Amino acid sequence: MTVLVPLIVMLGMLVVIPLGLSLLDAPGPAFVRRCWQPAAAVGAVALWLPRGPAAVGCAAVYALATLALAAQAPLRLARTRSLAASEIAVLTALATPAVAGVALVAERSGHRLFGFDLDILALTVPHFHFAGFAAALIAGLVCRAGTGRAGRIAALSVPVGTLLVLAGYFVDDWAELAGALVLTCGMWLVGLLTWRDVGAAGQDRRTRALLMTSAAVLVATMLLALSWALGEATGLPHPTPAWMAATHGLGNALGFALCALLARRRLRPLPHGGRTPATTTTTTLKERTP
Repeated sequence: MTVLVPLIVMLGMLVVIPLGLSLLDAPGPAFVRRCWQPAAAVGAVALWLPRGPAAVGCAAVYALATLALAAQAPLRLARTRSLAASEIAVLTALATPAVAGVALVAERSGHRLFGFDLDILALTVPHFHFAGFAAALIAGLVCRAGTGRAGRIAALSVPVGTLLVLAGYFVDDWAELAGALVLTCGMWLVGLLTWRDVGAAGQDRRTRALLMTSAAVLVATMLLALSWALGEATGLPHPTPAWMAATHGLGNALGFALCALLARRRLRPLPHGGRTPATTTTTTLKERTP
């Protein structure tokens, strides 16, 4: 597998998940966030070690952190007692990195978990950092920003599409294609709503640039995802895994996830009632029903 994949995974481990957790005003994620960076640093080492006990040990440390994060999902549900669209999105974001953590342990041990090739397991790790965590969280943030029915559809279709893709791993390539279609529609809707909101009152130039970039790259990256899924299902020519990592993977990691989360970070209110210069709209996912 190309060296680019571990670099993308490191971005997810060390930057994207901590940045996303900082947007969740909740006691559980705050506790996990304090413990996350040491575990993620150990997990990142596993990406560069040869397969074997040392790599498995490092990956297991990270997997435990992802399981601790996943445990926050039922705890959050018990606190909020809400199944609003934005809450379903954030619950998905909390739970799905555990899939990446388990896949990483299996891949680093050389174990074909559920019979999957090691290359598939390796690609599962970045997929559930970015499609699983980042995309679901961003869809929830977009929904909470007051985008109405379209926002609720996006906040539901991104988690549903991600889970359908996961289910497709166990069914067949056509089921995975169906999941990719749902996920692509949800992501494009997130991009459309984000683009529509660019230029809202109070946004500065940097925030607008981040939002525009995150929305624009989804057009190309999700087309690539569809071409991959369609090719796998039908046998038609489609990009190689290395090409997908360099285009779809890198684009979604840097262009979409990182830019979108940085923009949402700039949009959140400051302590003591102050606000960032970016906007006067709260986009933090607080633990309350809408």
